[in-house]
Amino acid sequence: MTYCVGIRLDAGLVFLSDSRTSAGLDQISTFRKMIIYEKPGDRFMVMLSAGNLSISQSVREILQVERIDNGHDEPITIWNARSMFDATRVLGSAVRRVHEQDGASLKAAGVEFNVSMIFGGQIKGEAMRLFLVYSAGNFIEATRETCFFQIGESKYGKPILDRVLTPTTPLDEAAKCALVSMDSTLKSNLTVGLPLDLLVYERDRYETQRVACIDDNNPYFGMIRGTWGEKLREVFEGIDSPRWDGGQTDHPLMVGSRRYEPMKKIAHPGEKIV
Repeated sequence: MTYCVGIRLDAGLVFLSDSRTSAGLDQISTFRKMIIYEKPGDRFMVMLSAGNLSISQSVREILQVERIDNGHDEPITIWNARSMFDATRVLGSAVRRVHEQDGASLKAAGVEFNVSMIFGGQIKGEAMRLFLVYSAGNFIEATRETCFFQIGESKYGKPILDRVLTPTTPLDEAAKCALVSMDSTLKSNLTVGLPLDLLVYERDRYETQRVACIDDNNPYFGMIRGTWGEKLREVFEGIDSPRWDGGQTDHPLMVGSRRYEPMKKIAHPGEKIV
């Protein structure tokens, strides 16, 4: 399995992916889930992938040459698309092409056609955009209300993203939040693993130098892992424990309520309760 997150902010984009691929308890491999498509000064796009590795690798290869009919102009590719929406249409077409080629044989072998992509970036002349592409090739776009997407093992790292991220979050804060989200996932799920790929893109730059590969020896991520656990324990210990003895407290646990009463079975003299 894997875990990837893409974040769209007012200031730019943040992408983070792990690199673990598991095919059983004794077959654990490392494959990068992030790929960058860049034409400096014109466009900058990033794709993260999750799901069946053979499918996602096929989609990557086909995407390089995939084109969709524009009706009257030259066919649209990711390299000449005038908008991120059109570039994402090309990606969706590549997913469907792989399904046409391999879907039936995979189904016959009992393998589900399972792949999902986070695809985002900026093409000169329009704002940054971020999309989530499904196995059918259809997709949705991030909004100000939903400024991030996750694929893979998303449930462990989602709470910190929900609590911290807003469109106005600074890029470095968002990168830190994404790494904490990944650390929570690594802590709870063995199918997600190091090394990680982290990329931060600043709006209207059409290129970036802020790309990091993070392994076990990375000092910043090591600090994140230790500090986050310590701070969580400090916050937890700073929260009052429930009081059951009726003592004075500003936050009583047992309060009068007509909505719920526990059901009890009281034994009467001579009655046997089974």
